[in-house]
Amino acid sequence: MASGVPMQTVLITNDDGIDAPGLQYLALLLVRTGRYRVLVCAPDSDQSGVGHGISWRNALSAKRFDLEGTTAFAVSGTPADCASLGISGELFDGIIPDLVISGINVGSNCGYHIVYSGTVAASREAFMYGIPSIALSYHWERGKSNVDDLRLAAEACLPIIHAVLTELKNKTYPEGFFLNIDVPTDVPHHKGFKITKQGKSMIKIGWKQTDTNASGIESYQTANMDLDSVTDTEKNAGSTISSEQLLFKRVVKQYGFDLDGAEEDIDFRALHEGYIAVTPLRALSHMDVDAVPHVKSWLMRIASSSSL
Repeated sequence: MASGVPMQTVLITNDDGIDAPGLQYLALLLVRTGRYRVLVCAPDSDQSGVGHGISWRNALSAKRFDLEGTTAFAVSGTPADCASLGISGELFDGIIPDLVISGINVGSNCGYHIVYSGTVAASREAFMYGIPSIALSYHWERGKSNVDDLRLAAEACLPIIHAVLTELKNKTYPEGFFLNIDVPTDVPHHKGFKITKQGKSMIKIGWKQTDTNASGIESYQTANMDLDSVTDTEKNAGSTISSEQLLFKRVVKQYGFDLDGAEEDIDFRALHEGYIAVTPLRALSHMDVDAVPHVKSWLMRIASSSSL
């Protein structure tokens, strides 16, 4: 770094929580490049699947967190809260980051899952306030993946991070989108980067009545654990269930979508084929132009009948 030239600042957040290995691998990787000032503002607990929820009524707590080479805070809020607080200048003594990176998430965020994703929401929140951002996710597969794959995923995405920050420094990075990046399961043998668009893939979820509070959702904490081997005592630890209380848990009905006939540039297909899927996203939901004639006709009928 040339003398007198300030280091660029990267803010890292996530939805898996500040103690998640994906976030920590990414932060330490960026610190050890020696090229960036690294700030961390992430949830103090797992906030997976909360979407773009924000905290409104209650104040948030921010507690310093020890993470090598960074200035880090664990925050009692959602991923969107953390991104908002981190870019506000209030938490980091007036410092506004050049780039926000959310991740690395355990589990891909393609298709309709983007709506649920706290990882993507944090990047979207930064984008809506004018800060360039990237969401990073790894396509975890039970029985195939291990925690070290999150480190490899961070390393695989480093060229994109460097490229974005170089363009930001040169003032050549375009506005109007943020990046959603999904890394395939077999990281060491990925086929390179592929520009994609959001598809319609999703895990179809149903409900099943249960007698335990235990979650069947895999996260970095349970990634290498055989959930079926957990005893009933362990499952019910810390929970008291009354006879009048009904418990229901989410169960997976169908995973993903049929790849046959799917367009080549759909995010989940590219990921399935071993590419790192790079999807530029906007924050707006666009009008469905094909629906306009039908909606217009029944609005006119409603107007006519209401005037009688």
